[in-house]
Amino acid sequence: MNNIERLEEYYKKVVKNLNTWLPEGIIDVDIELLSQLKLLDFDKQLADTDDLTRYFHVIETDEKITLVNAQFAIWIVPDSNKDVATTYTIVALNSESEDPTIEMAFSVSGVYNTSRLVLRVLEKFLQEILENEEALNQLKKAS
Repeated sequence: MNNIERLEEYYKKVVKNLNTWLPEGIIDVDIELLSQLKLLDFDKQLADTDDLTRYFHVIETDEKITLVNAQFAIWIVPDSNKDVATTYTIVALNSESEDPTIEMAFSVSGVYNTSRLVLRVLEKFLQEILENEEALNQLKKAS
């Protein structure tokens, strides 16, 4: 299992200055993004087998939920912004030998702030990250 203390230290370092780690910012989940991710077609969702099938160790604290496996470290952080419940999700590639690498973060709030939607959006982003990593590995092998 991963070094949880190391991941916790890394998380604290990242959230102190998230704008430095994510210069493109946090992605806000809205109707347009859900459409782009093809999460609005209810009939297709019922037939989808792309459920969050990766196995994660789950560490829950009062502050956040941490999901960890050999590929990813994910922090799901509930917050309240002007009395609107918001959930921030930070995704990093995980490595046993070095610090995780922050890949992206997204937030859901208001009507979008449901656990099912957070997990569906997370699954789509994890798939995209894995596809990008595979493409980068193929390019490295080719050169």
